[in-house]
Amino acid sequence: MKTIKLGLITFIAAIGLSSCSSDGDDSPKNEIDPLAEFNLVTNITANGHSLELYSEEKTGFTTGYNELFVRIKNTADDTYYANPEITWLPVMHMMSMNHSCPISELNITDDYDTVAKGYIVFQMPGNADEFWDITFTYTVAGQEFSVTETIDVTAPSDGKQTVSSFMGSDETRYVLAMVEPTDPEVAVNDIEALLYKMDSMMSFSHVENYSVALDPRMPGMGNHSSPNNEDLTYDAASKSYKGKLSLTMTGYWKLNLKLLNSTGEVLKGEDITEENEASSLYFELEF
Repeated sequence: MKTIKLGLITFIAAIGLSSCSSDGDDSPKNEIDPLAEFNLVTNITANGHSLELYSEEKTGFTTGYNELFVRIKNTADDTYYANPEITWLPVMHMMSMNHSCPISELNITDDYDTVAKGYIVFQMPGNADEFWDITFTYTVAGQEFSVTETIDVTAPSDGKQTVSSFMGSDETRYVLAMVEPTDPEVAVNDIEALLYKMDSMMSFSHVENYSVALDPRMPGMGNHSSPNNEDLTYDAASKSYKGKLSLTMTGYWKLNLKLLNSTGEVLKGEDITEENEASSLYFELEF
């Protein structure tokens, strides 16, 4: 997961502003643009405001993990509100039902009080008949506003699977999404994933203290594996699952997975054997 880094110029500018700002002040502010090097994913205009959504790595919404940065501009004077309170709710409108997806809270970043950061995990793309929208509810200058915008969610351009929505053997529906690595190397890489369970069609919650067994293979190279992998275990600080992924050469890798509950019972996925070359639970990457 990425963070916005402060530069010396920003630090000097912050000192200059400190004399005329205070904690909790949500009045619009001008500042050196902290998102100048990021990609504008969408811009939602409503209520005299512009809600800007940025991504550091993506140019649009895709299935899987989407880290996003949000800020609100007062369109009357082109300044940004400090410390806005923002919540969001993505909804997939299907032919027979509606459902949401795993999301984080939107929290103001430590470096910039006009920028909120969070993530969305889309389980599926939209299509000609089914679509996603996002409702933002936010408070600025002591007033609450709401806006709903239709968005285009697509599969990743490389076609690789980085998220899986599935029913476990315990009759619980889970969503497992890969966060890292985003830039894999021939090395032992850090691997990170998010695990949620569906509480209702509109509500998902973190799953704690499970584990994800990892067996990476190269199907095009005799389905060989690699040494020094470490299964993913729960990290309470990040509320995610972290492990080690050994990639011994470039090319296409299938990361075969097994989800185990806190007592070691396998809820989804299978061992790789001569008779079974792939697990039903997996991620993919190619580099």
